[in-house]
Amino acid sequence: MTYSSTLAMNRNRYSGRNHNSVSFAIAKPKIGPISNTIVLIVLACLLGLLYLTQVTKTDSYGYQINNLQVQQQQLDSQKQNLEVSSASLQSMGTVQNSSTVKNMTAITPSAVVSH
Repeated sequence: MTYSSTLAMNRNRYSGRNHNSVSFAIAKPKIGPISNTIVLIVLACLLGLLYLTQVTKTDSYGYQINNLQVQQQQLDSQKQNLEVSSASLQSMGTVQNSSTVKNMTAITPSAVVSH
């Protein structure tokens, strides 16, 4: 046996009577039930806050989308009104400049009929 293997064997062996030896045990840290509960509550609160921030962000985007849709509807109705006005103004100019209207003669009333 080598020197290092004999030392390793002596460490694992229980010491007998009348030997001055100290054994140290490595203690693993453990979380108690109260600490565990507190950690779970904090995690649940954090998840709740995360959920609330996402929901409020979604709601604010919903309001913005709704406002933009209302604005789009107003602009569409304004466009339709302008198209109708443009068509009526163009039709008056077209009628006045047409050859049929230019060939017509103006009629003035010759007499007034009274009852």
